[in-house]
Amino acid sequence: MRKTVTIYTDGACSGNPGPGGWGAILRYGAHEKELSGGHPETTNNRMELTAVIRALEALKEPCRVELYTDSRYIVDAIEKGWLHSWQKNGWRKADKKPALNVDLWQQILELFATHEVQLHWVRGHAENEYNNRCDALAVAQYKNKM
Repeated sequence: MRKTVTIYTDGACSGNPGPGGWGAILRYGAHEKELSGGHPETTNNRMELTAVIRALEALKEPCRVELYTDSRYIVDAIEKGWLHSWQKNGWRKADKKPALNVDLWQQILELFATHEVQLHWVRGHAENEYNNRCDALAVAQYKNKM
């Protein structure tokens, strides 16, 4: 029986591209852990993906994961099957243009093969306290990179 961990993630960027940051909160029972980081020159989508990757990498064993993100890019790519289509088509999108962030998507695929992940989309900058905290962590990181 796998442990169930709840994860919240967010990414932020000042300019796109520009300095960026990401934040994640992992919750298991009464335990809570915050993670964050950033990059001096990146995009918002790269930071969104990085938040998910770093959070899943922090798990010490395969888990059931309830993953909350405000990124339609992530949720739609996975739930609408775009990610698997890109991979199947040699990392090309339906319009034959190269898919973006392939390096990060490949890491996501590996981590999703390890963990049983259920995605949940939340409205950004709304009333979800954990999403708002992740946003604050991400913004603090990109401000630190400016």
